[in-house]
Amino acid sequence: MISTSENIVIVGGGPVGMVLSLLLAKNDIASTVLEVRKQGAANQDTRALALSYGTRRILEKLGIWQSLSAYATVINTIHVSQKGSLGRSVLQATDYQQEALGYVLSYGALCTVLNAELQRFPMAKFIDEAQAEAITYDANQATIRYNRQSEIFQLNSQLAVLADGGRSLEEAAGLKRETKEYGHDALITKVSAELPHHNVAYERFTSDGPMALLPNGERDFSLVWTGKKALISPLLDLSDAEFLTQFHTQFGDRVGRFLTVEKRMTFPLKLSQLQEVSTPHLVVIGNAAQTMHPVAGQGFNVGLRDAEVLAQQILNTAAGGIGTKEMLAAYRASRKTDTKNGLLFTDFLVNIFSNDILGFAKLRSTGLGLFDIVKPVKRHLVRKMSFGK
Repeated sequence: MISTSENIVIVGGGPVGMVLSLLLAKNDIASTVLEVRKQGAANQDTRALALSYGTRRILEKLGIWQSLSAYATVINTIHVSQKGSLGRSVLQATDYQQEALGYVLSYGALCTVLNAELQRFPMAKFIDEAQAEAITYDANQATIRYNRQSEIFQLNSQLAVLADGGRSLEEAAGLKRETKEYGHDALITKVSAELPHHNVAYERFTSDGPMALLPNGERDFSLVWTGKKALISPLLDLSDAEFLTQFHTQFGDRVGRFLTVEKRMTFPLKLSQLQEVSTPHLVVIGNAAQTMHPVAGQGFNVGLRDAEVLAQQILNTAAGGIGTKEMLAAYRASRKTDTKNGLLFTDFLVNIFSNDILGFAKLRSTGLGLFDIVKPVKRHLVRKMSFGK
């Protein structure tokens, strides 16, 4: 086994891990990123990401937004409705002095630009095909053991950052997760519509679960359709024509008929968060720290804010204090409100809008109508969705 030391090791080379490494590199702080996949393997991933306006600001800080904007579709308006009722609410960027409410971008496009930028900074060391197998920590350091090409390596670090998307390592690091299973799945795909989207995103609530339709390209939408597994799973077996018919029945006529659908994928939905515990020299960020229902598109944006705040905490800490209990306690305290509100907000939406309790449909319809005219509440929501706390 080969053992070396690095000041900061980031386990996970997805967008959150790469953003953290770049934020540090642009302030002359070295880091080492361990990624299980070959570098660039995610560049062709077509899954859609919903970026908040605040996330754009982070990417501008990194100097890469100009490169990304060519691949991004702007969301200027968000239309929220409930199936079977007249209640609806509309949010528009111009009402809040913002250029946009958000953007839709493929995971692969973001990874392509981040990978290219990362290679410009020698102090941002990227080790690909590195399977982290164990993380331990004590009062003095964290130790990460990983396997690369059948050879075992060990890194000793002042600060280990777990940003692996919540794949498996929290148990290896002795951390505990609180999880709420919704018993729902999400189906994701891309559809084209008869009418142009005019940069409008749709959030449609049904008694079976919410669905989101996000403008992605000139006439296309990225679809997230959620509901009980018994409802969602059979949708994979339908022909394209049958699927589009069923979706049109649920969504309605706002963009005309749906013409085509790409490959469909499903995954189970849950709400989870690591239990707060003192872990000197180890911190967890992004989806590895908290997983949210995709109903409001908050999870990825919360993860990037984790990376931004942690980078700032590192910059504000003297070299000898990196990874100490005091530093990491300050980081966790600074992220608690944003994370908690994101978890509560998405859980609230799912619980309120995804049931058939007698009388609830009318109350929800009335609530959406009232929300549309109570401007301070809408302003607070837009700010929360755009920037966090």
